[in-house]
Formats: sequence, C-alpha cells, structure tokens
Amino acid sequence: MPAFSTVDELEAHRLKGLQWTLRHAYEGSSFYRERFEQAGITPDEIKTFADLPRLPFTSADDLRDGYPFPLRAVPFEQIVRIHASSGTTGKRKVLCYTQKDVEDWAHFFARCYQMAGVTPLDRVQIAVGYGVWTAGVGFQAGCEKIGAMAVPVGPGNIDLQIQFLLDFQSTVFCSTASMALLMAEEIHRRGIADKIAVRRIIYGSERSSRSMRKKISELFGGAELFDITGLTELYGPGTGIECSDHDCIHYWSDYYHLEIIDPQTLQPLPDGEWGEMVVTSLCKEGAPLIRYRTRDITRIIPGTCTCGSPLPRHSRIRGRSDDTIKFRGVNIYPSSIDTILSSVPGLGSEYQIHLTREPDSGRDHMRLVIERAQGVPAARDAELLHEVGHQIKKQLLVTAELELTDYGALPRSERKSQRVFDTRLKDEIV
Repeated sequence: MPAFSTVDELEAHRLKGLQWTLRHAYEGSSFYRERFEQAGITPDEIKTFADLPRLPFTSADDLRDGYPFPLRAVPFEQIVRIHASSGTTGKRKVLCYTQKDVEDWAHFFARCYQMAGVTPLDRVQIAVGYGVWTAGVGFQAGCEKIGAMAVPVGPGNIDLQIQFLLDFQSTVFCSTASMALLMAEEIHRRGIADKIAVRRIIYGSERSSRSMRKKISELFGGAELFDITGLTELYGPGTGIECSDHDCIHYWSDYYHLEIIDPQTLQPLPDGEWGEMVVTSLCKEGAPLIRYRTRDITRIIPGTCTCGSPLPRHSRIRGRSDDTIKFRGVNIYPSSIDTILSSVPGLGSEYQIHLTREPDSGRDHMRLVIERAQGVPAARDAELLHEVGHQIKKQLLVTAELELTDYGALPRSERKSQRVFDTRLKDEIV
C-alpha cells in the first residue's frame, strides 16, 4: 500500500507529480504543446490542482486523430510496449508505455490484489483477454508482483476454465462480470461448488447490479466479489478496486488526479455529486493524460472509508455520459452500427438496439431492429440478415439477434433519435 504517513505528505507528492507531468507533456508532446499555446497558458502557471480547470480537456477523439502514437511524449527508443482499447470505432485508441510506466502499472495493480486480500499463497486464474488488450497482461503482472501463482487461461473456453479450477484449485478468479456469471451457472449446473477453491472473484469492464453480484457469489459457493476499475488510456485495469467493506472504489491518487464534471456544462462538481470522471496522470511518461474525459459516470465519496484505508474513494461506475454500449466486455459505439448498416445494400439507416438481461440466468442479449431500405421487399430478408449478422460478428466481435422491419416503421425525431434501449440494470449498482 502507499507509503505516505500523512495526507499532507501525499498531497505534496501529488502536486509535485502534477507539475512534472505538465512540464513533461509540454516539452515532449507536440500535441500538448499546441494545446497549451492555444489556451495561452504555460505549465508554470498551474500552481495547484485548483488551477487545472484552466487547461483544456483531452478526449478519445484526440487519441484517434493522433493514431498510431497519440499523446506520445518520449522518443521512440524509450517505448517498450503499446496497448489498444477494446473499442469498435475505426481507429483504436492506442497508448504507448515506457519501462517505468509498465513497472508503475504492475506496482499499483499489486495494490489491488492486496486490497482484495490476495497473498502469495493464492492461485489466481486469469480469464480475461490477452494480446494487444491491457486486461490479461495487467492482471498477470500484478499477480506476479505480489508473488501469487498466475494461471493465465484467457477468456472463454468454459470447459478448460472448469478443469483448471478443479485441477489447480485456483483460489481467485478474474474476469468480466458476465464471464463470472457464466462460470457461476456452469459450476452450479455441474454441481461442483464444493469441489472448487475460489474464495475471491475480481471482475471489471462491465456494470453489475446487486442482484447479479449476489447470484455470482452464491453459485460460486460464497466467493467474495471485488469490482476493479481501469481504462487503457490510464495504463489499463487496476486504477482502483472495491475494498472489503464493498461500498466504494478506492483509487490510487498518487498515480492520477480525479475530477468530476457536469457532462453538459463541463464545470467541476463538488464531492458527492454524480458526474463524469476526468483524469490527469501524475507520473505517466509514454502518453501522459491531462484532463482526459473518460465518459464514465461516478462521484467522489468524501470522508474516510469504514475499512480504515486513507485512500480516496469514488462510487462504482454507474454508466456513461456518451452513448457507448458495454456489451459482454466490448465497447460498442452506435456509430459503428451505422457504418456496418450503410455497407450492406438493401438496409435503411434507421435502427434500434435493445439490450436485455434474462431474469433467471442473468445473461445479456442484444436485439437489433433494422429497417429495410425504401422499396426493398421482405423476400430479401434471409440474405440481408445473413450479411449483417456476419459483419456484426466480424467487426464488433459480438452476436446480436436481428430483426428486419418495413421502411418507415421506426420512429423519427427532429432531435437525436433514441436508438439504444438498455433495460439490463433494474436494481442498484451499489
């Protein structure tokens, strides 16, 4: 855990990190230097965190516009790794890392495991994506940092997951919320809850309600759940985690600063009010973040947690300030649906996305209702459904239930049409 004896000591460290970050970004990144000059401000003019609102925001659009090495603030010879987001709109958000960035990430991810009570005696089964995504390597590096045994299975493959839970007697299971639910149901179906050793489930990437968490815990034989947060832009997963009192997320304020803003007015909100999370990194070398709009909705919780930790807290993520859909661990933007539909002759431009959750199994489903193009007969439905289904699977990496309807059947609006109908969360998240 952080080695700061007092709050004043932590704040002094944070302020030093902020001032270093602003100078580093200004001197090393042409993007940030141009932004500072446009705002008519120099790094030396930002004396405290209260001065941060004088600086412009950074957004996901800036990352895509700067592809393939956006925000880069170090020479290429200092970059040891890149990672990309799980998003699905054209150019991915790619971030570069120095050796220090990689080591810092492993260090604070290890804190997450420690806060969840994981020790070197644990066996950690990692069921998240490896490769260019940040998830797998982040979970593994943090696990190895604290000296626990990593069982790097990767996502999916339920039979192999079950076999490893039984054979290796894994004590910690790491996955998305939906993967955890899928595993929980399979464990229950096979009647092996008393034969596995999982005591803790660390999950992230998706929202989950109280009832979903309760069901996962029960079917896993009483395992304790810990919601972990993170985003590729800010290293990856591990930027915060739920504590043993399970009413908040503790975040690593020595590595990044958190602001909450009103997503409409873009003005800072006081602690306790719900708004959009904006982050500024404090020691990130490869691609520093300055007032980056995450689009995640949460609130800063004032005061000290009942668990006794002095680390600051925010609520579990409640939703998004944009229209991004999180479905089975993948970020899907409605604009990417637009692109797919426009590439299939015979389909109209109007559509609706319906997201539901089965009450019994808790599994998520996506139903896509699409208009045929004007004058296209229903006789072509089979051909159109096959092609759009293939393209959605290929480009978005998910499977949707598809339904075609007549041209003009879906409602129009003078304002932005409502295209996403999400009824998955029917009870509280916290």
